[in-house]
Amino acid sequence: MPRISSRLVVALSLITTACAAQAPKYAPTPAVSASVERQWAHGEADGALPRRVTVFDEEYPGVTHLAPDLLRALREAATDAAEDEVTFYVNSGWRSPKRQNELLREAVAKYGSKEEAARWVATAKRSRHVSGDAVDIGRLDATAWLSEHGAEYGLCQIYRNEPWHYELRTDAIDHGCPRMYADPTQDPRMQQ
Repeated sequence: MPRISSRLVVALSLITTACAAQAPKYAPTPAVSASVERQWAHGEADGALPRRVTVFDEEYPGVTHLAPDLLRALREAATDAAEDEVTFYVNSGWRSPKRQNELLREAVAKYGSKEEAARWVATAKRSRHVSGDAVDIGRLDATAWLSEHGAEYGLCQIYRNEPWHYELRTDAIDHGCPRMYADPTQDPRMQQ
């Protein structure tokens, strides 16, 4: 038995060492966390949202500046979704033109061209977020719930490549959501 115990000790030691080597070496301090919160607070006026903001949170312009009919439909749907233990978190809602332009610049840098970036981010002039007519819902359970029930509230996914992006289409309540565009470059509203 002593041999097995020593082998076990060696094996556990190796596992512990390997796990420690892969563990993050940095954990945010309260000062760093406060700095991140200040950055979000600075961008909130332009529509930036911290994590875990729901459609019911009244203190964020990214939520409260959504078009009233869209916000009303989202809140009604979210209330019903809560019965299924689903929460609608808003990753992005209303955005200022300044914020939209920042996102577009970042997308051009990421994707390498304006044409490729346009598949993901619209210009401030064309963005449905800037007008308050679009919302990006977080978490898969919420987007799955909306895929199944959203038309009942007039909430439709517009782009196939963006399962989180929803807009209000009141005709959907009676007729179902319209066919999705492959991406924003196929949407006539985004042309020009």
